[in-house]
Amino acid sequence: MFRLRRPPAVPHSPTDSANPGSSARPGALRGLARLSAPLVLAALGVSLATAPVAADEVESAAFGHYVALGDSFVAGPMVRAQMPLLGCMQSSVNYPKRLAEELGIAEITDVSCSGAVMSHFYEAQFDDAPPQLDALRPETDLVTVGIAGNDFGFSEVLVECAKRSLGNPWGSPCASHYGDELDHRIEGMRGEVSGVYADIAERSPNATVLSIGYLQILPESGGCWPSTPIARGDVPFLDAAQTALNAMLKEEAEAQGAVFVDTFERGHDVCQGSDTRWVEGLIPEDGAPIHPNNLGMAATTDFVRDALGVPQP
Repeated sequence: MFRLRRPPAVPHSPTDSANPGSSARPGALRGLARLSAPLVLAALGVSLATAPVAADEVESAAFGHYVALGDSFVAGPMVRAQMPLLGCMQSSVNYPKRLAEELGIAEITDVSCSGAVMSHFYEAQFDDAPPQLDALRPETDLVTVGIAGNDFGFSEVLVECAKRSLGNPWGSPCASHYGDELDHRIEGMRGEVSGVYADIAERSPNATVLSIGYLQILPESGGCWPSTPIARGDVPFLDAAQTALNAMLKEEAEAQGAVFVDTFERGHDVCQGSDTRWVEGLIPEDGAPIHPNNLGMAATTDFVRDALGVPQP
């Protein structure tokens, strides 16, 4: 069972700041360090589980210090009102900043960074991006985490699958290529994921810790080749991989006392229209290719707020 840690009440006084610090536990896996070509911008996401919390309990206990950790699905590269297109490419309207404003959180430290892998929680990603866990303090009372898509290598997988689809768009060339390798990758990350959540709990023992699942990228079947060049038979293969990844994240996060927030609501994938999709396709209109858009960030904010039991404003 997981548990919600609740701090004493503090006054509401919204601010928006961001600054990390330092630590030391190298991770085992590596992902892409920066976003570059369209498909290389992919991160990954899925799955559900929330812990019901009484609305009056959350409303009576404002959060004093909120830390947002994670990769580009948190940072929101190229989403409306984008911050400078360098370094972490963190949007000014990503879900951590929206959540802090809506909940009237006294202080937010958003250290999410595009291209981050779990090792970047323990070591610097760039000169101006120190280890993400250094942002945690003993008095931190709310933490959201979105990580592991780059460790899994979904960018590399999507690129490989796209290339293979060109010669066999109606088959499943990618599934044939990878076999059960993706399942082994997911299982191989369990220890590192568990360690991340254990370390967060140690550094901020009174914090409510939320593990945020990845938004749905591909539909359950069919797909939309060639606008998103994944062969028809590979669409369910990759959808299943994303589901399995998030199921693992849920299990490991909850085992360490965190709450898993499922954002995987079908019908908002890259193949949907611009007024419906939460993740952009290869030719984006609002956000980086194969990443959350403005609607996706708003939806994720709603999912997180619901997990905390806070009514919509």
